[in-house]
Order: sequence, then C-alpha cells, then structure tokens
Amino acid sequence: MAKYRGFKFMALGLALATMLTACAKTGSGPAGDPGSSTTGSEGASKVKITYWTPFSGGDGEFMDAMVKKFNEENGSIQVETLNNKSEDYYTKLQTSLASDQAPDVAVVHSARLPQFVPSGYLTELDTLASETGVKWEDFNPTILDSTVYDGKHYSLPLDTHAIVMYYNKKYLEQAGVLKDGKPDLASSPEGFTDFLTKIQKAVPSDVAPLAQPNVRVDSYWVFWGLYNQISGGGTFYKEDGTAGLNNPQALKALEYVDSLYKSKLIPPNIDDAFKMFQDGKAAVLLTGVWGVGSFEKTQGLDFGVVPMPQLYDQPATWGDSHTLALPKHSKENPEKQKAAITFANWIVQHGEMWAQAGHIPSVSKVLDSDAFKSMKFRSDYSATADFVKYWPRNPKQGQINDEVTKEFEKMMMNKQDAKTTLENADKAINKVLGK
Repeated sequence: MAKYRGFKFMALGLALATMLTACAKTGSGPAGDPGSSTTGSEGASKVKITYWTPFSGGDGEFMDAMVKKFNEENGSIQVETLNNKSEDYYTKLQTSLASDQAPDVAVVHSARLPQFVPSGYLTELDTLASETGVKWEDFNPTILDSTVYDGKHYSLPLDTHAIVMYYNKKYLEQAGVLKDGKPDLASSPEGFTDFLTKIQKAVPSDVAPLAQPNVRVDSYWVFWGLYNQISGGGTFYKEDGTAGLNNPQALKALEYVDSLYKSKLIPPNIDDAFKMFQDGKAAVLLTGVWGVGSFEKTQGLDFGVVPMPQLYDQPATWGDSHTLALPKHSKENPEKQKAAITFANWIVQHGEMWAQAGHIPSVSKVLDSDAFKSMKFRSDYSATADFVKYWPRNPKQGQINDEVTKEFEKMMMNKQDAKTTLENADKAINKVLGK
C-alpha cells in the first residue's frame, strides 16, 4: 500500500480533473465507492460496477453487445462501460489509480501487466476466483501464463491477438501457389521467398506481393515471430539484465526480414498496408487477427487467413492478449469485487461473441463449441494460441519497443543494415534501462 500512496502523489491536477470528468460521463459516482448500487425494474438491489476498455473502434461494438447481454441475464449485477481511446487509455488508467477513481474492472494487455503488477496496482485473484467459481484449467495454458506472476493470477485472459497471414485467393491462384484454398509454400525462408516471387511475377505491377509498412511496429512484430522460430532464439535480455538482442539468431531473422524489403517483394513506401490489402492491392499481408472482422465485411474481397508461416525450426508468432483485471482501491468492497470477477469470468466464458471481432478466445472449450466452429476463418488460425510469443516482462518494455522500432525504420529506409540495426537497438535498450 505504500507504493500505492506514493503513486497517488504523482498525479497532476489537470489529469485528475480529466479523470473525474470521464467518470462523471459513466453516470456513476466514484468507481471505488463501496455504496454504488442500483435498483432493478422489480425493485431488487443490484451491485453496480464500472468497466473500462480501450475498445473505441469496431471492437467496442462487440464488447458493448457482450456487456448488454450480461446485464440482461444477471439480475444482481449491473455493469457500466466506458470505452476509451486506445492511444491514451493507459495514461487515464494510471491517473485513475493515482486519484482512487479506478474502475472496478479494466482491460489490461498482457504486455502492460509488468507496469501494474509489481507496483501493487492490481488485485491478486486466486482467493476471489475460488470464491466465485473461476477455473484456471479452463484457459489455454500459453495465454494464461502471460497473466501469472510468482505463481499468482492477476487477471483473466480474454483472448490472444497475434500476427497471422492473410492472402488474396485470386492473386495466389493466378500465381499457381493456391492449393485447396490454402497457400502452397515450403516451410523455409527460401520457400517463402519463392512463394512471394511467383506472386510478384503473376500479379499486376501495382499489386504488392507482400504488404508491410516501412514505418511503425509491423516489421518488428514479424521479426519477433521469426526470431522465436529459430532454435536458441527469442532472447531479449542477458542474464545480467542488459540488452541481448544483438546475437546470431536475431541477425539471421532480421536479415531475412530486410531481404524482403530490399528485393521489393515488399514494395517501398507503403504507409497503410491494411487498407492496401482491403482494397485488393496486396496479395499477402502479415498483421494481427483484428483484421478479420473488417476484411470479411469488405465487398468483393475473396481472402483467407492462416497462422504465421513457419520458416525455421518451430512455430512462433508475436502476440498479445486482452485480459480483465481488478484495479486496487484504497478501500475495497468485497461485494463489488466478487461482482467484478463474476462479470469478468462471464465475459471470457462467452468468448465466441468476442471471436466475431477476430480475436482467439482464451477459454479452450469455446474453441470446441459449435458457435465458434460455425464462424468462417476463425478455426483456420486458432492454433496460433498455442505458440504465441509475448514480449519480455519488463516494466519499461513499451518504451524499449518504441526505441527498437525507430532502429528498424532506419533499416527499412536503407539507412543501415541489419547488423547495425541490432547493435544500435542494444545501445538504445541499455540507455532506457540506465545500463
């Protein structure tokens, strides 16, 4: 609790005012108010809880539908949702913790948990889970592990959203690399290059064999997946805590990524690769599962989606997870905490509704349900959940990733080679770490 009090004094007055305004918009009092309750149509008292998400876009519509269904089915709990813009979500969440205005339930990405768990800002859930019937064995072990610290659970994982491969069936068929509706390529770097080269020769000149931007984090995601596919790969930090990204396995993966740009199998100066694929101007796209919901609504786009191709020794791809956590308050209300975890468990158990947005549900039985299997595309890439690779657990990982991405951008703009990129990345990492 000492860390909690210390963090409170870090909040700026302006940020506090912003959060109070945001809370007021939910139509409730302070999120941590133990007296918050409402009355149902039949006069029964309901426990009222607040729920924050970063789903201000299309995902928000699916989540709103889930919350609405929960409220309709549960007579004793009423959930009020605030969908925040993703770009400032975590700033608002941190400020809400500082001002003791945190919501009762909040979406926290697995990659963000290192910022919150060690500082004591999230409630440890094992006791509450036992009291409310949460069964940890229901979850995919790989996804669940991303929420466990020192053997304790700090959130309920909702999904994994990982990098997968989208493909335009028309272009692959023209190139003779479509077999039974799936990409036909050998499981090797040379095989993937040959696959893209055949596409390049067959499609119109204004169609990208592979669409990837030359800015932002996308190539870093692809690199991380390929790097983890290589035996002995995946190291980010050395045992002494200093940067360890500059090594032979990482160089092997990065030189391959760089070769795709230099050969123009990824055309230069792509800004919006997502839109390129959506507009039918790309044969292949490596990006997250969140694209499925948009692509399947695009008229005339005949596409497929499969897991990230395995080019090296084992399957792997970059990914993250949305998880549902219970932020801490200076004075906790046990009734509201039980209501919060009951709601969180309902949401994850109804993952087939969330899968409509493209995400891979975390609860194993959802993947086996008729509702999930009846959805087009989802079963084609759901196995990704078993080999997704998360970023390392470092409280400064977000800042570090921003710095590494800058070095990758220099490489993609032909300002430096892969070896120099990794050397500079390590320097940047150590600078952030103060090493």
